[in-house]
Amino acid sequence: MSDAHKHRIAVCPGTYDPVTFGHIDVIERASGLFDEVVVSVKTGSFKKMPLFDAPERIAFVEASVTHLPNVRVEGFNSLITEHARSLGASVMVKGLRAISDFDYEFQMAQLNRHLAAEIETVYLPASPQYSFVSSSGVREVAAWGGSVDDWVPAFVAEALRARRLRGVGSVP
Repeated sequence: MSDAHKHRIAVCPGTYDPVTFGHIDVIERASGLFDEVVVSVKTGSFKKMPLFDAPERIAFVEASVTHLPNVRVEGFNSLITEHARSLGASVMVKGLRAISDFDYEFQMAQLNRHLAAEIETVYLPASPQYSFVSSSGVREVAAWGGSVDDWVPAFVAEALRARRLRGVGSVP
């Protein structure tokens, strides 16, 4: 098979805690660019404790991408480059909301390139209506009882409300 007709697999890695419409927008756009997209949900982290556990986050993403036949969701707990290699992926897709995202993502791309030069990083800029939406912002607004219905799927907004009512992840 020539390179022009090679099956292109892309990974969209992240914690997705929780998945937002901004994430879904990037995944949808990536699905139009690549033959197969694997949304790779980080199941472990050294940086922070997620509000939702890995099975919940994976289920939220799966429910959010059912309309995309070339997209599947997998959890991973390794270096993203090793995970991408195990999938046969040649591309990592990352969404960028602002210059501050670029600074961090550029550093990560350089580290990843050192670890796996054969895997390219592709950036998709956030669509304007999602350029300010972040998972951490969604969690904060929800913790204070604000509406996040415009930023996340209805089942995610409901899960956030349920967490707040149970006192999990809410403010003191």
